[in-house]
Amino acid sequence: MADQKIDNLLNLAMDATPEERRKSENLNVGYDATTRLWDVIVKYSGPESGLAGTGIQVVPLLGGYAVVTLPETEIDAYSDRQQVEFIEKPKRLYFETLQAREASCILPVQAGANGLTGEGILVGVVDFGVDYFHSDFRNEDGSSRILRLWDQSLDGKPPRGYVTGTEYAKEEIDKALALGETEGRRLVALHIEEAPVARPLIPSRDFSGHGTAVLGIAAGNGRASGGVNRGVAYKSDLLVVKMGNARENSFPRTTELMEGIDYLIRQAVKMGRPIAINISFGNNYGSHQGDSLLETYLSNAANVGRSVICVGSGNNGNDRIHTAGQLRQGQTETVEMSIGTYETTLNLQLWKAYADEIEISIETPSGERLPTLSEKIGTQRYRAWETDLLIYYGKPGPFQVTQEIYFDFIPVETYLTSGIWKIHLHGRRIREGNYNLWLPGGNVLNPVTGFYRPIAAETLTIPSTAAKVITVGAYDSRLNAYADFSGRGGSNLSFPKPDLVAPGVNITAPTPGGAYTTVTGTSFSTPFVTGSAALLMEWGIIQRNDPFLWGEKVKAYLRRGAQPLPGFNEYPNEAVGWGKLCVAQSLPKI
Repeated sequence: MADQKIDNLLNLAMDATPEERRKSENLNVGYDATTRLWDVIVKYSGPESGLAGTGIQVVPLLGGYAVVTLPETEIDAYSDRQQVEFIEKPKRLYFETLQAREASCILPVQAGANGLTGEGILVGVVDFGVDYFHSDFRNEDGSSRILRLWDQSLDGKPPRGYVTGTEYAKEEIDKALALGETEGRRLVALHIEEAPVARPLIPSRDFSGHGTAVLGIAAGNGRASGGVNRGVAYKSDLLVVKMGNARENSFPRTTELMEGIDYLIRQAVKMGRPIAINISFGNNYGSHQGDSLLETYLSNAANVGRSVICVGSGNNGNDRIHTAGQLRQGQTETVEMSIGTYETTLNLQLWKAYADEIEISIETPSGERLPTLSEKIGTQRYRAWETDLLIYYGKPGPFQVTQEIYFDFIPVETYLTSGIWKIHLHGRRIREGNYNLWLPGGNVLNPVTGFYRPIAAETLTIPSTAAKVITVGAYDSRLNAYADFSGRGGSNLSFPKPDLVAPGVNITAPTPGGAYTTVTGTSFSTPFVTGSAALLMEWGIIQRNDPFLWGEKVKAYLRRGAQPLPGFNEYPNEAVGWGKLCVAQSLPKI
């Protein structure tokens, strides 16, 4: 029997063959094939000392969570430890950018001698790095506004309490800036115990431009544009975490995001400063009910120090990757899904109430109907033409009331069987009846692949579904119209989401190299709210108008000040929450 202290996906990964894992891609996220080590998320109770062991590396996080690296052969025994409550496999993360500031009522609160600038507040980002040479992140004297930069992808000297990456202090960044970009990133000779050693001074880069744009919108000072393209909290101090894994050159993972958030909050507490944190990443794996370890960790972390965490709702609103329905007892519903040609891998999640008993069968494009799935915990395998099906019929975890049935479509050779696949759902004993199905987001699928009856509701990416974060969607501030790509909430979620929307279409933002570019997405609407949260905290905490203005209180103020958007009559709603960002109206009248 599968270990019920281990999440479904990790149980499946350990039960899968090496070939199945290699072809699946999703099953190997978190696993290093060279060292045969797993990075996993652990919820624990009791002393941290009980988490370590021979060959086991532990990074304790805030609130009884940890990132643990251990051999695959040790996972079952590790889950038996009394203080280990649950183990969760890491998931892949993906991205979700002068007129927008005006539309968000930011300019009025920035104007004048007593205007809000973010001074005294920390703005932190966990992203793909930042171009620290960009003028928008430098003071008038050329020194850096970045107090700490932790690049998780570079081997070297990690921050105290962490085991990967290299941390750079402001003094080191200023030294690199003084040398100029060419010399600052070049190999320089360092003398260690009289022996010259060549290493880069600060080689950290933002190759995608994503993190540079995000930080610029939230807190850039606009120096490269003479102040025209100024961000929101443009006098704030900055903390930057670049996600990555020095052991592998690949996508960021939820473990790295959690460590980054942990680092930012600990730094803010150590400095005695309020902090507004931006997360413009997400994934589509989970129940979307706020019950994964990543989501509960963020809600717990948001209670530490004087912090606010803002998360983008994702860009899945108009994609074909989600569908849902209401199943009645004795009724059969059929979900149709197309798989395009040359699709190399695919996974599908079905989430339902555990109280409901349903029969599930799959029909292939040729019309072959596979046997009804057996409702037993563990792995089931089927073959349909050029496709192997790896199916895990899970049980609820300790923190869930929902049940997952996970399908991994794996090619026998190179490509999956293309055409229309059908999932037949029959209500045998129904108490609630709601079901949801999700495909991977992040534009990783063939454009033809998707559900024939997609549903835009409940397309928020995780972790924007966490209870105590501020969830931000996008609208087009030029047209004053909702951006239909923006991820949406729904009536079946545990709490109303999103909280509000901000400008996210054709936004001017800094780009590596010192210039500006135009960006679109909830990745770039979110930093408008992150910067606005910093302004509110400056007004409240620094200026002593409201010394307790952080956390959920900032969310409440932003919700109250949000303004209506054409096309919506009832608020909050699943598309725009409480409305569009308006900082001037969010400030209490005193």
